[in-house]
Amino acid sequence: MADALLSLVTDLLKQLGSFAAQEALEELQSLVGVDDELQNLQDNFKMVQAMLNKFEERRLRDDAVKLWYDKLEDAYYMMDDVLDTWKTAKIKLQIQKEEEGEKAAQSNAPAPPEKKMKKVWSFFPSPSYFFRQVDNVSARHEVGHKIKKLNETLANILKGKQEFGIDLNSQPERVERLEITSIVDVSKIVGRNEYKVDPLNNLLGVGSQQESNPLVISLVGIGGIGKSTLAKLAYNHSKVKDHFEKIMWVCVSDPFDECKVAKAIIQELDPKHESLNNTTTTLQALLLIVCDLIKDKKFFLVFDDVWAKDPPKESKKWEPFKDVLTYGAQGSRILVTTRNEEVAHMMGSAKTHIISLSNLTVDDCWLIIRKIAFFDENISQHKDIEPLGRQLAGKCQGLPLAAKLIGGYMCNKRRKEQWAEVLENSLWDLENVQEGLLVPLLLSYYELSSVEKQCFLFCVVFPKDHVIDRFELVIHWIAQGYIDAKRNMEMEDIAEKCFKKLAMRSFFQDFKEDEIDGRIESCKMHDIVHDFAQKMTEDVCFTIKGDEEVEKDFKRARQLSLMVEETFPEFVYGAKNLRFLYLYFMSSQIVQSKLFNHLTCLRTLHLKGWYILELPNEVEKLIHLRYLKLSCYGIEELPESI
Repeated sequence: MADALLSLVTDLLKQLGSFAAQEALEELQSLVGVDDELQNLQDNFKMVQAMLNKFEERRLRDDAVKLWYDKLEDAYYMMDDVLDTWKTAKIKLQIQKEEEGEKAAQSNAPAPPEKKMKKVWSFFPSPSYFFRQVDNVSARHEVGHKIKKLNETLANILKGKQEFGIDLNSQPERVERLEITSIVDVSKIVGRNEYKVDPLNNLLGVGSQQESNPLVISLVGIGGIGKSTLAKLAYNHSKVKDHFEKIMWVCVSDPFDECKVAKAIIQELDPKHESLNNTTTTLQALLLIVCDLIKDKKFFLVFDDVWAKDPPKESKKWEPFKDVLTYGAQGSRILVTTRNEEVAHMMGSAKTHIISLSNLTVDDCWLIIRKIAFFDENISQHKDIEPLGRQLAGKCQGLPLAAKLIGGYMCNKRRKEQWAEVLENSLWDLENVQEGLLVPLLLSYYELSSVEKQCFLFCVVFPKDHVIDRFELVIHWIAQGYIDAKRNMEMEDIAEKCFKKLAMRSFFQDFKEDEIDGRIESCKMHDIVHDFAQKMTEDVCFTIKGDEEVEKDFKRARQLSLMVEETFPEFVYGAKNLRFLYLYFMSSQIVQSKLFNHLTCLRTLHLKGWYILELPNEVEKLIHLRYLKLSCYGIEELPESI
């Protein structure tokens, strides 16, 4: 019907014959061809996705390629937005059509005599039907113009393809499909046997009245060597749980945020404490609460991943914590994990209570690799692979995390040639390979499909040591448009499959399983894996604190997490390509309508705060929005558009 209306208007314009009419005629003809243009756009979208996946590795090696790659990636997301705009318009029109159908069905009941004349007129298009066609034409007009602009942008970007040796007709490289098996817990395979025997004796000591209280023990070693894994073994040990009244796990990370750490301690001691929802509580007030909660109680506290660029200077920031923690009962313990021995001394560990972790042997690394790569298969069936596997184990530099990543990467690779190819990979020659972890990460990352890469990199929006809820993560992936439904699979099932693959690759760890069905409920990311994801998304994903000075360009930003203090920062309005926005309001706020006028590409919006007063009606302008999460008090009603 819409095409018929367009045809009538086209005939009329041809008869008018003026220059203005000729322009309008060309405009209308472009509207009629929008369906074909959309199909071409869909094809180009898939082609660009394949190109991005194929040439991603080169952007790390060549700065010129990176500039070109970034432009192509921006075009990819613009294409995605146009396609989603059209899909949304079609869904909206379909809903309107169904609503009118329901009204028509209700009106089919026998009408009184005086109403029959009105029923005759129902053979003509109703006003609402006419306006629905106008909406359809309007959507075609908007999409048609965007496609035209996109085609010009894409053509300009692809002009440089020959310079970089890029073949437009090339197909995406075949990604070897990973057969999903059970996830292996490496801590149960191999580790520090000398400390596993009795964590209470080896890590915590027997204790005496003369020792300092609390006694501070430190695990020191380079990243990925297994400090946190060993600390968890102690933390979860039944003897430790029986020995202490309170046990706490707090991830510190860099930079050190005193209030955040204080709240984390309170969270461990009393998850429902009112101070956790109060954004204005001072550090002194928080430490008084900690003091009250641990007073005269024997506690075991793990400070995981402690950093200090200048330990002597930063030790002053820790003094208030040290003073408060002395109020625990005699025999309390603090276990610190750090990469720096100076930090161990800063935290109060004597030399006799610093445990320096040595690198694993090649045998240990090979054991990790083969247990993950071959799972429960008999390794004797693959004797020809073992020499190559041991060479790979040697490249892990004694790091359990590197061995885990290599093991995940080698899953389902059963031919000798495949193992030899990995050993000969040019990635091992990268100049900036440090601590033996970059290459295993890159190998695993590059073998992911384009969808799996997007899903993995999205996880950088969560802070380090964050407990990632599996169900919510799946919702985020779907909302961002990463997951497409297939004929025989629901989007949720496809996303679940993607999660399992990433878990098998060791991109996730610390899994918590449902006690009934054994399904994974939550997980975490290793801090080094998180650092890697941050590096890969440094131009598009940002986390900003309210008091932080911002000197960054947000034109390419697609994910932003922002802590808002008194005034809302103006730079956010310039980040027009944002697809994920997390706002944490530190004080009572009215969300400004200006926000939704500018950030029209948003697909996920999470508003959190003690008291958010109002959500404006302009939220309806977020036509791509798929997930709205409100973690706040104060909103009494939602806009009608929602």
